Amino acid sequence: MVIIIIPVIPFLRPATLFLTPDLKPFFGGTYFPPDDRWGRPGLKTVLLGVADAWKNRRQELLKTGESLIQALQAQAARTSANILLTESVLNQAYRQFVATYDDHHGGFGSEPKFPMGHGLSFLLRIWKRTGDPQALKMVKQTLESMAAGGMYDQLGGGFHRYSTDPAWRVPHFEKMLYDQALLAQAYLEAYQATRDEAYASLAREIFEYLLRDMTSPEGAFTCAEDADSVEDAAHPQEKKEGAFYVWTSNQLQELLGAEKAKLIAYLYGVEPGGNALSDPQGEFQGKNILYRAHTWKEAAQKFKQSESQVQQWIAESKQVLLEARNKRPRPHRDDKILTDWNGLTIASLAFGSRVLEEPRYQEAALGASHFILEKLVREDGRLLHRYREGESGILGNLEDYAFFIQGLLDLYEATFESPVLEKAKRLTTEMVRLFWDEKGGGFFMIGFDAQRLLVRQKELYDGAIPSGNSVAASVLLRVGRLTMEKSFEEKAQTLFKGFSEEISQHPSAYPQLLQAFDFALGPSYEIVIAGASADPVTQEMIRAVYQRFLPNKVVALHPPGKEGAAIEILIPFLKEQKALHGKPTAYVCQNYACDLPITDLEELRRNLTKTVKVSHE
Repeated sequence: MVIIIIPVIPFLRPATLFLTPDLKPFFGGTYFPPDDRWGRPGLKTVLLGVADAWKNRRQELLKTGESLIQALQAQAARTSANILLTESVLNQAYRQFVATYDDHHGGFGSEPKFPMGHGLSFLLRIWKRTGDPQALKMVKQTLESMAAGGMYDQLGGGFHRYSTDPAWRVPHFEKMLYDQALLAQAYLEAYQATRDEAYASLAREIFEYLLRDMTSPEGAFTCAEDADSVEDAAHPQEKKEGAFYVWTSNQLQELLGAEKAKLIAYLYGVEPGGNALSDPQGEFQGKNILYRAHTWKEAAQKFKQSESQVQQWIAESKQVLLEARNKRPRPHRDDKILTDWNGLTIASLAFGSRVLEEPRYQEAALGASHFILEKLVREDGRLLHRYREGESGILGNLEDYAFFIQGLLDLYEATFESPVLEKAKRLTTEMVRLFWDEKGGGFFMIGFDAQRLLVRQKELYDGAIPSGNSVAASVLLRVGRLTMEKSFEEKAQTLFKGFSEEISQHPSAYPQLLQAFDFALGPSYEIVIAGASADPVTQEMIRAVYQRFLPNKVVALHPPGKEGAAIEILIPFLKEQKALHGKPTAYVCQNYACDLPITDLEELRRNLTKTVKVSHE
């Protein structure tokens, strides 16, 4: 292998980085599989190539390292032109998404295709703002195509990391926690926007996978499941990509019998010789990756059975296959607990608990948040990054703070417990103190109290995971709007200005940040429900809010008595929003200017509908 030494581009987030003895980087990559695969070098090949280059071309490597450091330092020192951002930047980003859209299979760009749930959430906001049906169409086609493909685990739920082909059929089988959180959020928002139960069902299946397979004994969420696993228990050292997930035609017949096996084969595209579209390494020869080749309605017509009978057979067959699969050697689970990824998951579960009216999701989000607050916060209140086997460590970075605060905000809007909001506000203040750049605006990735690095960088690019700055902008706006802390919203505006030049150059690279900018542009809403939380009418009013796609909002509950007094300390404007005549009362406000108080549930629904576009296409 010939290693071409090129500088590591900072926004690619290299997961494997090669350093000189004095810790200067010279080569790296986002992901190297163990062996050569899909036309890409594996880690073994890369290691041999780097070793050869270090032995025979060392001066070139050292020069590359110096060039990279200079480039990073120049990038960190660069100041933005402070371009005034307007609504046009949202439209420009949308046009860039349209230009790269795959009309046949959904998604953006060519293979490998990543799911990018936060990009789909941005497009839903474009649809809501403009009413452009193309934006909603792209979201729907992408969500449906991904869910139908091998990218999605048709038996156990949850999404694999990316697709190696345009049709989402052949995945890289690794499962990442952050993908589940971001995609569940996108499916939930699509459900709010369209009321299509299929999207709600997908979100539920993702959450069930998380609760079943990704939850640690302590109640937090683990990082990932490997792509490779043991195919033959007699040879435990030999692992293959996707071995846990793929099937032969004969295996289906042995487990299901001839009749049901034919049905499942038709439904999930199973072929006697295997069904992988592209398999350059021959890993899936004779094997089948389950994908939805036909609908259950088409299956009912083909096999001349009632739709209810076919649905019953499918459910029974999937359960048999799942039980059989669970007896196979499982892929290795990366059982680290990371604060940032748990923050994303807490946010998604808390939001899902309201949208889907499922208390278990709220309980799971609460459990994970309690774990982080107990195990990943130092005595002095400093957030930490990683926990494993009883040991917590590594100072929390910007993403840990921003993502966890987002989780707490969504958890507050699910539980309306004032201590949750108090912790979110405290951590937001701490985030500003530790990471804010007073000279250039925006947030550094590491705190001023962290180990000194060659460069203290800021990052904005929203790749597979949103950037810390993008989520921080959102939480500054939300915490500021809820608590009337103007300095937080002012910081968000300064952040937009500080990164305005980068955003203007290629806005579609920052879909998470543009969600925050969409909120800042408005219209955005403060929605207050004044009433006892146990009152059924109060709960119906809250339900009316979450039945609709209304992303640019904050929601607060103003209960009577001591609970109400406690939340008034955090949310001062609630003092004026009270239950009228002892009846639960809703207030829909913009910039704290509220419409007339509403005590009638149907009137509230009509009021909320004015602010929302709902499509049943």
